[in-house]
Amino acid sequence: MDTAPAVRPLVALLLALLAPLLLGASPTPWTFDRDASRIEMAVRAFGGSHSGRFDDWQADLAFDPDAPDRTRATVVVQARSLKMSPSVASSRATGPAFLDAARYPDIRVELQSLQPLGRDRYTANAAVTMKGRTRLIAFPIDLRLSGDRAQLTGAFVLDRTDFGIGTTGPWNRFVGRQVTVRVALQARRAPT
Repeated sequence: MDTAPAVRPLVALLLALLAPLLLGASPTPWTFDRDASRIEMAVRAFGGSHSGRFDDWQADLAFDPDAPDRTRATVVVQARSLKMSPSVASSRATGPAFLDAARYPDIRVELQSLQPLGRDRYTANAAVTMKGRTRLIAFPIDLRLSGDRAQLTGAFVLDRTDFGIGTTGPWNRFVGRQVTVRVALQARRAPT
């Protein structure tokens, strides 16, 4: 009598139970407090510095402080939600010559890993997608944990022309190529 068919379900169950131990448990999910968080940008234009804030975004984060290299996060920003002062700057920035929010509504940042630098400092490795173009970036962040709360701050600089932003039209020569993005995010560990 062949006992292999009876053993297979037992082996499958045992592997399913041991997989988290063998492969490492999944990083803990966190939820963002959007009211306490900010995603901002700044660019030199027309002889001065101009800044704005993205008001509409969603994010998912899985983070384990004991295994930061397994951290994963996705931030999806609605390009049309960029608010600058004066308001005419908002419409230009989100219009066809720059972000083209009507055709490319989402800006995506996919955090692929964190590399510890010591204390609360990390290098974040991420893929940024705008206007259908993706670029890999690495930038420093501070990530402070206090109980079930986390505060992440960081900044990175993008060359807008890498994403086809503002590469044609009369305004291109008056706007700097380097855009600084600053994030200050508050998150809470999801209950287990």
